Amino acid sequence: AFAGGGALNVKLNQRIIARPDVKELFVQPASGDSGTAVGAASYVSVARGVPVEKMEHVYLGPAYTNEEVIAACERHPSKPSWQRIANGDTEVPQRIARLLAEGQPVAWFQGRMEFGPRALGARSILGDARSRKMQSVMNVKIKFRESFRPFAPAVLREDVSTFFEMRPNEDSPYMLLVAPVRGEKLLPIESRGEKGLDKLKQVRSVVPAITHVDNSARVQTIDPERNPRFYGIAQAFKRLTGSPVLINTSFNVRGEPIVNTPADSYRCFMHTNMDALVLENYVLLKTEQPEAKEIDVAAYLAEFGND
Repeated sequence: AFAGGGALNVKLNQRIIARPDVKELFVQPASGDSGTAVGAASYVSVARGVPVEKMEHVYLGPAYTNEEVIAACERHPSKPSWQRIANGDTEVPQRIARLLAEGQPVAWFQGRMEFGPRALGARSILGDARSRKMQSVMNVKIKFRESFRPFAPAVLREDVSTFFEMRPNEDSPYMLLVAPVRGEKLLPIESRGEKGLDKLKQVRSVVPAITHVDNSARVQTIDPERNPRFYGIAQAFKRLTGSPVLINTSFNVRGEPIVNTPADSYRCFMHTNMDALVLENYVLLKTEQPEAKEIDVAAYLAEFGND
């Protein structure tokens, strides 16, 4: 079991789990200062004779019902337009998988918020990892940061060893392990004499949006026990495209905290170039919003101390 600031070093974690004498590695997913609360509570519990169960997930934050989502939309001065999806557990994943397969980045707000520094499929922005342009689009037009910044893949746990050099069904639910992309998924680099940071834009694999310059990726595995609806999206996306890999990045812009409430989500959605926002069983399309207009990026970033 590994915690503390050093435990957020994914390459170090991979070195540990690769040792032949290590059979399992548990990394406390909120290994920074906030995680000390978990340690303190665990210590007191054990001291009082109450055993502590293994931490199985990080979905410990607030959640919002469909009724609360609609109430937030109705209170909003912009009067958002939305579409209700009747059967959320089956129809929502299918609808979002289609949007992703069409190349549209999707803002995804579902269930209880994650505890810790990573967005793990509850407050996330999702994209198609197969796209050669998605990394730049999501960085520049959504996150408002440098175009070369890498993204992490979320992959069906049963397919992790098909795309990455990891054991079959190996668990990495907290995005805290790095692994090489498998050789058969790599592509010959079409070099045009790029130098420096331009090399980061080279297409290296069949999932170029999540493949780093050293052909590795910081992997999150998705399973039906921890996050069934996020798992459902990846399953539906695989049925449509043959690929079980999605881009998963935090639902915020550079310098902004990860969104927490439906109101936070709509505000961020309207100030970025995302095409769709999913709030529980409701889908909001940018083209249908009454206040859809040219985005004042500078003004929005200035609210978070960015210029």
